[in-house]
Amino acid sequence: MTERTVMAVPVTAVQLAPMVRDAITRLNRRVRQARPVGDLTATQINALTSLELAGALTPRELADVERVQPPTMTKIVAKLEERGLVQRSPHPTDGRQVILAATEAGRAVLAQFERARDEWLASRLAELRPEERDTLQRAAEILRKLARA
Repeated sequence: MTERTVMAVPVTAVQLAPMVRDAITRLNRRVRQARPVGDLTATQINALTSLELAGALTPRELADVERVQPPTMTKIVAKLEERGLVQRSPHPTDGRQVILAATEAGRAVLAQFERARDEWLASRLAELRPEERDTLQRAAEILRKLARA
């Protein structure tokens, strides 16, 4: 069997955009599925993650970040608070509002989810050839650069 050299055909940014978006979307979905067994929903995990990344937020701000209606976020927060994963504090300047933040238990749950996702992804990455992992390392750097823009 003879080896055949395949020449990569350059693609335009317009052609590459849907390819990259699709690959990221599919990988993101699969990584999100790799989570420890538990009764938290993806929506609850997302809200908890947003609180951890953004710090303290009002319920309205959290609803905006998560792109859900405030009544929906009220239900999500109630479930998280019931489990001790989120705490409410008085708003420092507006007595009518509260500030939400992840608790230590909430941060521990997030760390557990991250470990499960990282373990799944590491096992998949281990199946790749070293050159493929090198390519992905460069791609990750480029994707971080795109995300900053």
